[in-house]
Amino acid sequence: MPRWLLTLLRLTPAVASASALSIVGLIAFRQVVPMSELEKSTNEIGNYLQTLGGIYAVLLAFVVYVVWGQFNDARSTVDKEAASLVDLHRTVSGLASLHRAEIQLELRSYLDAVLAEEWTAMARRDEATIEKVGERLDTVWLAIHRVRPMNDCQNTIYGEVLSQFNDLSDLRTNRLTTSRARIPQAMKILLYTGAVLTTGSMYLLAIDRLWIHATVTGALAGAIAHILYLIADLDDTYAGDWQVAAAPFERARKHCDRATHLVDA
Repeated sequence: MPRWLLTLLRLTPAVASASALSIVGLIAFRQVVPMSELEKSTNEIGNYLQTLGGIYAVLLAFVVYVVWGQFNDARSTVDKEAASLVDLHRTVSGLASLHRAEIQLELRSYLDAVLAEEWTAMARRDEATIEKVGERLDTVWLAIHRVRPMNDCQNTIYGEVLSQFNDLSDLRTNRLTTSRARIPQAMKILLYTGAVLTTGSMYLLAIDRLWIHATVTGALAGAIAHILYLIADLDDTYAGDWQVAAAPFERARKHCDRATHLVDA
């Protein structure tokens, strides 16, 4: 199923439910509070709604900007880590065949573990599996540590291998950090409380025709629900409808396989 269709199927009920609930609440409110009472405070209510709406709009814009930035940072980190892995795999080819084969084998094992186990573990916040995959990278380090350069050329290549391994390790740490980043709970409470208050404040408008009042209230509730859905989805970087793809690692695996075959040939 296309991603856009899956997103639409999940988003539509959330937006429709928020709009429907806001309209039901409006109908109940109008049964209790007479329109004549609201008309007496039209100016005051207008100023209040303008202030509240402005504050909440700024808050929503700020949070969307933050989570979108985090998402893009995570995507960039994944690209860099995959490229670093390919660079390390390629540089190792300059070492003696025995050490090259061992290191590249361990690198491939680590890459497979990231794709098969760690990617879903990041979405589930499964720290045990993440730690287990991290041990695969430690095995790569041990294989590198056992290398004993035989000449100046290999010594230079070995130094580059150490540098690239450190870069790979740092990028893995950055990826895991982005997978753990979440909006603070207090911010979530503020977002959802603000949504209820802003939508509920629309009930105070003195609009005679119910269908017009219901339309503007439902539209506002639906728009806010859409934005909150987007925030929640982007906040969970490696899960949800829109998530950081593992495609860079899949391309890295293909490149490593191709490079290994060329060297062996």
